[in-house]
Amino acid sequence: MRPVYITRTSSFMPNSPVENHEIEEYLGMIGGKPSRAKELILRNNQIKTRFYALDKKQNVTHTAFDLAVKAIQNLYGGDVSVDTIELLAAGTASQEMIMPSHGVQIHGQMGGERDMEVVSFAGSCCSGIHALKYCQMAVASGDKEMAVAVASERFSAWMRASFFNDEYESLSRLMADPMIAFEKDFLRFMLSDGASALLVTDKPNENGLSLKLEWVELTSYANTMPACMYAGAQYDGDELMGWTRYPEREWTERSLFSLKQDTKLLGANIVKLGGKFLMDVSKKRGLKPDGIDWFLPHLSSMYFRKKIFDELAGLGFSIPEEKWFVNLPKFGNVAAASAFLMIDELFKSGKLKKGDKILVMVPESARFSYAYVYLTVC
Repeated sequence: MRPVYITRTSSFMPNSPVENHEIEEYLGMIGGKPSRAKELILRNNQIKTRFYALDKKQNVTHTAFDLAVKAIQNLYGGDVSVDTIELLAAGTASQEMIMPSHGVQIHGQMGGERDMEVVSFAGSCCSGIHALKYCQMAVASGDKEMAVAVASERFSAWMRASFFNDEYESLSRLMADPMIAFEKDFLRFMLSDGASALLVTDKPNENGLSLKLEWVELTSYANTMPACMYAGAQYDGDELMGWTRYPEREWTERSLFSLKQDTKLLGANIVKLGGKFLMDVSKKRGLKPDGIDWFLPHLSSMYFRKKIFDELAGLGFSIPEEKWFVNLPKFGNVAAASAFLMIDELFKSGKLKKGDKILVMVPESARFSYAYVYLTVC
């Protein structure tokens, strides 16, 4: 197997940063009233700005495909162009449509003269790492020499107040003071739009730094855990039922396609299972805390930072806080793109030196999946 390197990184965030007081100017107010949960959610997640592919009239300014293409184009230059890429692997948690796939729609907007292999990964936060691992395996096996892993999200379309109008009106007929369930309102103040891309090749940069991709480890605990975050589905008792199981009129009355998260299930398990998997990975890979110079955890909320720190310390795998690198407060939670955004910012920060070891952690609450990526600066 050939060594594999990340030689270029890029990002694209739409429009200008949106500050906390502006959120409902872009997304709208459900029922014409400010959210009762907003201040509590923002106080816990500590996100200061995020990005929306919307204007204040809630017009779409970029699709998830546009965002991805812009990020990919930011990789171009020298010997890298749309016609030198052999493989495109794309991940997202916010597909624009059921089909065609996210990846081929991106490819369609990239243009170029050369055909390429395209693969799509959908799901939640780990889908970007799935795309990266596919690129790693293709390059390591000798099947490809130049691949791009890209992750893009456009959650703003799912969070607009108009998305909840029918449900709010239905609730208004039943109660004097209707309120959209916290599990739906919760994510409106955390999620962000954006894209990030990584160029994966079989040779390091001749000039400047590269990131050697040492290994990627992924796992799912869906065999023992129920769904925690979902869209296009609703729990009926203990069964998670997809949208095709409901009459069409209920799709909007229930805001069936909105994102929902069981915050109690999340809090009880997301950190604990992430620690468990890290212990399994450290045993398999011989990884120790002193073998980590930079720790890049994907956080959905800064609320989890101390909980992760304490969990790792309790497991005897303490990573000092000065080694942590996070950018959630300024980018928001961009799901599948978040890990790539951290890699991109750190890679361009001037803080890295040859020999540094980087551990990336991505938890996915959808049905509790996890990813760890280990990189060496070279």
